[in-house]
Amino acid sequence: MNGRQLRARFRGVAAVAAGLLALTACGGGDGGDAGAKGDGNGEGKAAAAARTVKHDAGTTEKVPAQPKRIVSVSVTMTGHLLALDAPVIASQATPPSVITDKQGFFTQWSDAAAKNSVKVAYQGFEPDVEKVLALKPDLIVGASSGAENAEKFYDKLSAVAPTLLYRHDDVSWQDLTARLGKDLGLEKRASEVVAAHDKRVGEVKAAITVPKQSAALVRDNQSAMTVFTPESAQGRLLTSLGFTVLEPPAGKGQTQGGRSDFAEFSQEKVADTAKDSSLLFVSHTPEEITAATARPVWKDLAAVKDKRVYDLGLDTFRLDYYSAGNLIDKIEKAFG
Repeated sequence: MNGRQLRARFRGVAAVAAGLLALTACGGGDGGDAGAKGDGNGEGKAAAAARTVKHDAGTTEKVPAQPKRIVSVSVTMTGHLLALDAPVIASQATPPSVITDKQGFFTQWSDAAAKNSVKVAYQGFEPDVEKVLALKPDLIVGASSGAENAEKFYDKLSAVAPTLLYRHDDVSWQDLTARLGKDLGLEKRASEVVAAHDKRVGEVKAAITVPKQSAALVRDNQSAMTVFTPESAQGRLLTSLGFTVLEPPAGKGQTQGGRSDFAEFSQEKVADTAKDSSLLFVSHTPEEITAATARPVWKDLAAVKDKRVYDLGLDTFRLDYYSAGNLIDKIEKAFG
């Protein structure tokens, strides 16, 4: 298909989307007549049924006050939405791996997705606009950071339904949950979710013995090492449990897509910075951790010799309500 055909095809998609939006707004008839039915105050009802939301890709008008059919174009954001009991009907999926179920949904929330009959919208990190259109969403929620950053598709998605995009790399999952709750009219549920988490944190903090040494939050990448900052979601959670999280090595490491929650450094630089810190591995299999700590640059570290190496679980690379709970369980088991 050449460029002219692609543009013509998208114009057709946009036209259908505009028609769907018009039908939704007008209830299948003239906007004034449909809104006026009942008390003659249709315009006021329409205003009350929608809101304007400022998000990380701009400002979106006509966001349903109570959305009924949300499509998530971010597998990361889906977990946050499910924790809020938001009406997610479909979600982007990643290629299946050790951190997902067979559909490509993250394992920490795949049971919740099944319980809520969430379908796979499409697989891959580039939004399939036509498949999203076919799902007839009244709201699209996605990410403006990470591998599934949908900012360059924002206009196309907005032609299908009101679209909200959020960064998830530089905020705690609690802050993101509160923001989503406010924007989606689910404030009460957001407060309940965060309160339940905070209660669990308090219980576990009182029950564990935290090492005197700082905690280095790391992810092995064979030739290099990713270090999570104290301001990362993982770092904030460990801090709330009483740990002192190690600062990354001095100097600028390699980042991905402008992320501020972690950076990649050489194995040698991280090992030198870690010194006596305990090592907490993010998103590894036990076999991968064993292989990493057996390398010459790591095997003589005090943490390895003293067996202060801990597995935080495969699902801890991206934290949401579900994976945060799993991480807390791991901490309780290791330090309780």
